[in-house]
Amino acid sequence: MSGLNSRQLDAVQYTAGPLLVLAGAGSGKTRVITQKIAHLIGHAGIPARHIRALTFTNKAAREMRERVSQSVKGLNARGLNISTFHRLGLDILHRHPERAGLRTGFSLFDAQDAQTLIKEHLRGVPAAENLSLPAAQQRISGWKNDFIFPDQALSRAEDAFEARLATLYADYERSLSAYNAVDFDDLILRPAQLFRTQPDLLEAWQGRIRYLLVDEYQDTNGAQYELVRHLAGVRGAFTVVGDDDQSIYAWRGARPENLARLKDDYPTLQVIMLEQNYRSSASILGLANVLIARNPHVFEKRLWSELGAGERPRVLCCKDETHEAERVAAEILNLKFAAKIPLSDIAILYRGNHQAATFEQALSAHKLPYVISGGTSFFARAEIKDVMAYLRLLANPEDDVAFLRIVNTPRREIGSTTLQQLADYARERGTGLLATCIALETALMQPEHFSNRQRERLTTFARLMTDHTTQATTDPVAAMTALIDTIEYRQWLRDNASSKQIADWRFDNVTSLMNWLEQLRRGEYHGQTLANMVAHLMLRDALDRQDDADGGDGVHLMTLHAAKGLEFSHVFLVGMEEDLLPHRVSIDEDSIEEERRLAYVGITRARRSLTFTFTRRRKRYGKWVSSEPSRFLRELPREQLAWDDDRIDTPEQRKARVLAHLGNLREILSNGR
Repeated sequence: MSGLNSRQLDAVQYTAGPLLVLAGAGSGKTRVITQKIAHLIGHAGIPARHIRALTFTNKAAREMRERVSQSVKGLNARGLNISTFHRLGLDILHRHPERAGLRTGFSLFDAQDAQTLIKEHLRGVPAAENLSLPAAQQRISGWKNDFIFPDQALSRAEDAFEARLATLYADYERSLSAYNAVDFDDLILRPAQLFRTQPDLLEAWQGRIRYLLVDEYQDTNGAQYELVRHLAGVRGAFTVVGDDDQSIYAWRGARPENLARLKDDYPTLQVIMLEQNYRSSASILGLANVLIARNPHVFEKRLWSELGAGERPRVLCCKDETHEAERVAAEILNLKFAAKIPLSDIAILYRGNHQAATFEQALSAHKLPYVISGGTSFFARAEIKDVMAYLRLLANPEDDVAFLRIVNTPRREIGSTTLQQLADYARERGTGLLATCIALETALMQPEHFSNRQRERLTTFARLMTDHTTQATTDPVAAMTALIDTIEYRQWLRDNASSKQIADWRFDNVTSLMNWLEQLRRGEYHGQTLANMVAHLMLRDALDRQDDADGGDGVHLMTLHAAKGLEFSHVFLVGMEEDLLPHRVSIDEDSIEEERRLAYVGITRARRSLTFTFTRRRKRYGKWVSSEPSRFLRELPREQLAWDDDRIDTPEQRKARVLAHLGNLREILSNGR
């Protein structure tokens, strides 16, 4: 423990009662947890098998186990258990299925299984078209996270719509019971309910878990709070570590107020604050402190650092998102060639995944490898897969995989039986699925092959594709845009999204793909076929996924949510604009405090340099819209920032930038030999 500061040491050694460690960003909280486990085993005399550490993700649990294995060397750590909340819940249910109303061998439904089950129940609900499937699933999940059961949800319903959702919740639960199944949320809800209603079972588990440690406590939901409270009991033998300033998951049920609830439930609660930051320069921390001070706090803290002032954070004003991406790419080129910074030390952080596409294009154009981390790769998004499948089928009518993806997207009531019959007939003819559909209009078919309704639906789809094929050979963007309009894809996205905003984000991704295709057509693929352009994009996707799997030296692109818990030497926090950060939904719902915490998380990811960017205008839904800088930028002291208008490069800096670009050109030329 020689490397611990005084407050870290206090947190490790305190075992007299319940303890809350308020650990600011970069303050060494993981080290405190791992050292405390060693202290509990080696000095407090608690057998390792009676200690349980909980976190939220498999990755976090795996990393904690690796760190703990170093801390407990020489100690008897047999039986020590470090897991996620959901793993603990599954353990409890596996040990006592009958207590939870289950039978041995019960099934665990994933999100897709659960959605399918909800979808079946929606078929019988009056005016079901007014109920979005993802929104209904999210509402049921929210009730479970808040420890609310179907009868309670129904009694609290404020209108007929809410009552209909509560009834759907009850029907869904009955089906889960009939299938002897639980969903992901049940892994927390059901054990917490067991401990509330069956004291003998609770006593047994309190004997099994004599000391509890919880990481990222600010991310707990209502059901997780109940589970911890029951296991800790009146003794309060626990240490929870968290930071209310980094609570950014309210949208998935997290309740930062759980930190404050501890003071009410445990009057003897000891609070220790970790405020020394070991990650960032003083200039970066100064901005973080000023920003987050505008949020109300139950526990006041202020981060500080001994790492020196460091570079003054910069603000780049850009004309539009393309200019923004180009400027960031130019800065990264300078870091790579002039400062010799490994690309893996650089991150581009943004509010929403839809912002990534322009940065992917700019980095690709400059031959800068990148990795989409903690988010969905541009080409892996469902809407991009849909549009790419249409493009593939336009380019190659024999592409049966693409055909099967889009023949029912949007829904055309072409069922699995029809598709199986079509596949069988196509095999007999030796033709592709689309060609077989085209033939159905002229071929003399026996009634036992297809009904008139089946034939009509298949041939309608075939005509849709053939009507746009000719134009696709000369102007693929115009053809695909017309096709998207014809199938009313944007409306279909809205019908299947949990909110209009999410649907619009997804359609923005489609627009970005069309812009990318147009750039290829006008640039390096001018005069080439649609098939060649599609092949280029498919290869780009395959290489991106390979780079992601192999790791390596690449710029990290990720959302602010995905960046939590990570750190980078150089951070570009892009899209600092009203309606992006803070997001429009948060402005409308008056949840600015969480958006401010999200910006705080972004700032505190940076170790050495931090650069903000914003644009004067941004394309939304195909139209240019004026942008204004984020209120969070305006909340930062201007004198502590280097705005691009204030920057005047010295001759040495200009020379370095020129050399960086020349170095990049030399590398590109040498790689092309």
